Amino acid sequence: MWYLVARIILRYRAVFIWLILATTYYMYQQSEHVRLSYEMARLLPDDSKTKLDYDYFVNKFGKRDNIMSVGVESNNFFEIQNFKLWGLMSDSLKSVEGVKNVISVSDAMALEKDTKEKKFRLNKIFEDEKSQEELDLKVNQFSELHFYKKRFNTDSTAVLLIEIDNSYIESNRRVALINAIVDIVDYYTVQSNNTVHYSGLPYIRTINSELIKKEIGLFIFLAMLVTAIILFFFFKSVKVTLTAMLVVAIGVVWSFGSLAILNFEVTILTALIPPLLIVIGVPNSIFLINKYHNEFKRHGNKSKALIRMIRRVGNITILTNTTTALGFATFTLTSSQDLRQFGLVASINIFTVFLLSLLLIPIIFSYLNPPKERHTEHLDRKWMLKVINQISFWVTHRRSVVFVYTICIVLVSIFGLLSIKSTGNITDDIPKNSELYKGVKFFEEHYNYVLPFDIVIDTHRKNGVTKLSTLKRMDRLIDSLALYPEFSRTTSMVDVVKYAKQAIYNNNPDFYELPNSQEKSWLMSYTNNSETPSQWTDSFVDDELQVARISTQLTDIGTKQMNVIKKKLRAQVDQIFDAEKYDVRLTGASVVFLEGTKYLVSNLFTSLFLAILLISAFMAWMFNSFRMVMVSLIPNVIPLLLTAAIMGFAGIAIKPSTILVFSIAFGISVDDTIHFLAKFKQEMRYKNNIRASVMAAIKETGVSMIYTSIVLFFGFFIFIASQFGGTIALGLLVSITLMIALFSNLVVLPSLLLSLERTLMAEMMQDPLMDIYEDEKDIDVESLSK
Repeated sequence: MWYLVARIILRYRAVFIWLILATTYYMYQQSEHVRLSYEMARLLPDDSKTKLDYDYFVNKFGKRDNIMSVGVESNNFFEIQNFKLWGLMSDSLKSVEGVKNVISVSDAMALEKDTKEKKFRLNKIFEDEKSQEELDLKVNQFSELHFYKKRFNTDSTAVLLIEIDNSYIESNRRVALINAIVDIVDYYTVQSNNTVHYSGLPYIRTINSELIKKEIGLFIFLAMLVTAIILFFFFKSVKVTLTAMLVVAIGVVWSFGSLAILNFEVTILTALIPPLLIVIGVPNSIFLINKYHNEFKRHGNKSKALIRMIRRVGNITILTNTTTALGFATFTLTSSQDLRQFGLVASINIFTVFLLSLLLIPIIFSYLNPPKERHTEHLDRKWMLKVINQISFWVTHRRSVVFVYTICIVLVSIFGLLSIKSTGNITDDIPKNSELYKGVKFFEEHYNYVLPFDIVIDTHRKNGVTKLSTLKRMDRLIDSLALYPEFSRTTSMVDVVKYAKQAIYNNNPDFYELPNSQEKSWLMSYTNNSETPSQWTDSFVDDELQVARISTQLTDIGTKQMNVIKKKLRAQVDQIFDAEKYDVRLTGASVVFLEGTKYLVSNLFTSLFLAILLISAFMAWMFNSFRMVMVSLIPNVIPLLLTAAIMGFAGIAIKPSTILVFSIAFGISVDDTIHFLAKFKQEMRYKNNIRASVMAAIKETGVSMIYTSIVLFFGFFIFIASQFGGTIALGLLVSITLMIALFSNLVVLPSLLLSLERTLMAEMMQDPLMDIYEDEKDIDVESLSK
């Protein structure tokens, strides 16, 4: 089959060039339509209870993750000049297109009763203060309104909440809107000389999305630069370097085009695909070019070298790329939408880059002059020969030492594995020295503002929320929430009712409490005549007054702590609300995020298991031997165990970004195993001796394995330039894992083969599934172009 493949590639090389150029141009046009994702990571399946509860909440009250927070540190906030600047900033923000509402201390409204007309009136507390004395009087009035206590200010801080139109949040207009808001706030910062912090999901997502956008270009540039330098160092050839770079550059264009064709957005996961393709694609070029140089150095015939390159490396690289693609394809079996998209696009494009390598490298080299002696010197580098000879010595004379060290490493790794902790915090991936992180921590410290948490109470009857029994149950639940330091102060219909009672009693703070049945009738007589702003009630009850909402914020806790809190809170809810009369749901963006993180981690463990299972089945088919499957898996499982141990000892927690390491690294490291075993079986056909075949495999494939592992190490290492902690951890851990896998495949794997020499000999004599071609079928390139 590969004889026919080589014949077609080289005979119709001009046709393939034009097809690749046309496809690349089409993909480039499509790539211009790629959109950047501004949504929260879609981790939960549509049928999960957490997702269904959140959808129910959104259906009743709309999305409530559209609040941006602006906080200020100031010990002289209520000095009249500073306060006026704050009010001016608030008014300016209200005029920004896309801002629905702005709420802060300067916008506080006093609810007051009109005894003549029997209704409530809303009067702005702070307005046109002429002196510091006048402002101080109003501040005293404001401090007696318990409705506002610890909502918008503390002794040394103040906060301003900006409600953003959801249509802006769900489009790229959000970037310009956030920038406009920041510009206005920056003016206040300069004028007041106060420190300002930003937070809220709209702001966090926008900043993260823009960082992703910047990092895509940065990583593509770094990946191309690093791999190009390494390739030139290895081959000492500009032509070789440019050819390999051309292949992966076209692959990058095709990856963006495939995202657009599939109508997928660029997320923090899919943003990794282009640089990943560069790093993973370059080893294909190294194996092909190394084989071409090896063959040409042996007999000096360019045509024969190109044919053998396609036939003898093409059949192996298609297998290695299949295993790598399978490692990524297992992500498509999860229920996470973002992970499925990542797995699908990555697996498709990994195979696409392989096809580009197989087509372009032999075609380009068929047009170029044969390699000169200096271009093949890399095959006989003294330091490389010393490394190969040392490996051969360990394998042949120190196998017992190799196995003792391996067993010790495995035992230590298991101990470290047991020390791994799991977590999932929103600030995990935010740089600790960034303004975004400082802003999140500011609101967490002073107001417990990080992620929205909502409790939805369905009374199952119209006007059920207005009943005193329901309000009292809600008040009991609110008192329970106040005992948790992780929650901010709640906001609900209970607060509105309490504020109304305080207004009835001339805003005496002692009467900020729920009314009795007689007071309730009194309140209703005022309420029915009032024109209270709808946002005071619409945000907390539905149109039929059947479903109520208690809104609060949650600090940046991890998944483990979240589970403990939810379990305790669920027990308190069940004790307060009769399950037959009320349906109470714990939801909000915080629950969705943390549950999604926990769900993703469990799914990634499943995908790793599936990757091992699928690749094992593939290896069993390829080598037709159960023993060979076990021999091939051992050197690839050891690096995973050692990486897990490093995470345990270093305190690196299991989270979505770090759990990706294992599936990606396993899928890539198996490639070295396949290359080694494929060469080993080829040599067995001629030598009929396991020891001689192992030594020949180490000598020929060892060089390519070392080269490709160096490329992969530095290729993944570039991710430490990221500003996302998860991406840094991913790059660092994959780099370490792949380097460990190199030594495992070059030392442990051949040691196992030699130790199992007698039991494997009979199986090795069977016909392999991978055909070994005879030399006399070589063809001449020039004859094909005629």
